[in-house]
Amino acid sequence: MKFFIDTANLDQIREAQDLGVLDGVTTNPSLMAKEGIKGKNNILKHYVDICNIVDGDVSAEVIATDFEGMVKEGEELAELHPQIVVKVPMIKEGIKAIKYFTDHGIRTNCTLVFSAGQALLAAKAGATYVSPFIGRLDDISTDGLELIADIRLIYDNYGFETKILAASIRHTMHVINCAKIGADVMTGPLSSIEGLLKHPLTDSGLKQFLEDYKKGN
Repeated sequence: MKFFIDTANLDQIREAQDLGVLDGVTTNPSLMAKEGIKGKNNILKHYVDICNIVDGDVSAEVIATDFEGMVKEGEELAELHPQIVVKVPMIKEGIKAIKYFTDHGIRTNCTLVFSAGQALLAAKAGATYVSPFIGRLDDISTDGLELIADIRLIYDNYGFETKILAASIRHTMHVINCAKIGADVMTGPLSSIEGLLKHPLTDSGLKQFLEDYKKGN
């Protein structure tokens, strides 16, 4: 399972990279705005800055919602850096754009996926990644993990190469459960990754080891 961090914060990306388990980054206009990154040129530069920190894929999202606009933006994003994956929304024009990008050797991440049918269309169009938003489904009393399981079954049935990127991860148990189901990638906040480190028996065991060491020296 690959670990992506879902942020535009360079310090958090560096911290995750230093941990040694980071495989990539996802971000979006909302996360850019949260970091105060505004204006097209600044946003494009920020994507390059992210690529210069991590070794893996970096999803960069188009803003346009029409086919021509998405193609224009996507091609510009793809030219920024070899690690860029063009993030395209799950809409009719988005599926057309994903097919275009696939035919032209540009990798894509189909975002805002909330059903197995949407994931099937994305895979048919050749998306590199599909991003089901499990946290947002949980928010409306729908089981986001069940969607991951459905997509895994469909993709395995037909040998689709599209990777399941579990998005809108809210906490560490989301990560564990997605790993059990077979998601290829998870993307979430730094806290969801660092949470995997924590266990009270580890803390108490280490404390005891150190106390015993001190007694013997």
